[in-house]
Amino acid sequence: MPAAREGRAMTFRMLVLAGLLCGAAAAQGTPTPKPLPQPQAPATVTATRSEPTPQEFTADKLARLKVPAGFTIKVVATGLGNARMLHVMPDGGIYLTRRGQNDVWYLKDVNKDGKIEAVERRQVAQNLTSAHGIAVRNGKLYIAGASTIWVMDIAKDGSLSRPRVFADRLPEPGQHSARTIAWGPDGYLYASFGSQNNDAPTPNPEVAALLRIAPDGKSREVYASGLRHTIGFGWQPVTGALYGFDQGSDWHGDNIPPEELNVIQRGKNYGWPFCYGDKVVDPYVNSRAPGNITNAEYCAGTQGSVLTYTAHAAAIAGTFYTASQFPAMYRGDMFAAMRGSWNRSEPSGYEIVRADFDEAGQPQSVTPFVTGFVYEENGEWKQFGRVAGVATYTDGSLLFTDDQSGVLYRVLYTGGN
Repeated sequence: MPAAREGRAMTFRMLVLAGLLCGAAAAQGTPTPKPLPQPQAPATVTATRSEPTPQEFTADKLARLKVPAGFTIKVVATGLGNARMLHVMPDGGIYLTRRGQNDVWYLKDVNKDGKIEAVERRQVAQNLTSAHGIAVRNGKLYIAGASTIWVMDIAKDGSLSRPRVFADRLPEPGQHSARTIAWGPDGYLYASFGSQNNDAPTPNPEVAALLRIAPDGKSREVYASGLRHTIGFGWQPVTGALYGFDQGSDWHGDNIPPEELNVIQRGKNYGWPFCYGDKVVDPYVNSRAPGNITNAEYCAGTQGSVLTYTAHAAAIAGTFYTASQFPAMYRGDMFAAMRGSWNRSEPSGYEIVRADFDEAGQPQSVTPFVTGFVYEENGEWKQFGRVAGVATYTDGSLLFTDDQSGVLYRVLYTGGN
């Protein structure tokens, strides 16, 4: 066949094929274009950076601290450095993590005088990067760093063996690098991994989440998501439900979003960064919810909080009270350390709060318990304590740390109305 005729035949066949394809497309209908996203409503925020001037702790400042009637607060130890999380052993020994120094200390009031002097404290582990969360199980101590959890054997005198890796390749730290851990009643280790930024979602599902790690450390799952920084959590002794305080986003104004107390359930999404409280849409988030839905539609499918507290108070630790040194009305309540705000015109936090649970184990309110660390003097806000770890001592009193001045405090009930 001559080349010209062959070319014309090829062109004809291509035209016929194109016509058939067009006909098939027409038969199937024209594809529906993806709808344009709905615009987010405009929102204007006034944000304030305001850090109270830090002061060193001195003995005279103890008188500034206020506790409920019938309670007394005392200083147990000073000079502890970046004192963060606590774990109290049955014999009264106390393990203390110091994130700034990457180590663990063992404290014990050997002479039982209510003080822990320099000779009653010693370093038992070191070179643990960003050592923070602490937990004990079956004679072993577990320490959570930024992206690794270590395990050590506990000796009778409180000494620890050489650290071994229990779990690693955990999310890299970002804005929230302090990790907390606790063994659950199901025998699994729960670990909180905060968000890497202020108010934007990240692709790693293990970020801004609570993880559940197998007893051998070899596998894990995302237990709950949408939690910006749930660093203080525990199990309510009456109901066995898991509760945690979550820190809200910064730079969204003095009162948005409030801090949250959540009942944390497996598989649930708690809304961060798109919503706060009881599924309230955060108007200042500059991100869109995943999928072709509005932030409001997304929030409707999340889990709301059970209680809220003053914005930016920054809960950093929590423990449920099961002892009997305090009056019976405190049993089953949660005590949490509120580290304190830095972006609120009037400071919030810098205190220990009490989450009150009724006899049925249901949360009722969050109220201040130890206050006075922050105060206004001659028109200037000042503070002398950034509270951190909180734990129940062997006698039923409450211990908590200040990692700014390196102080360990103790709250006792001494009677009264």
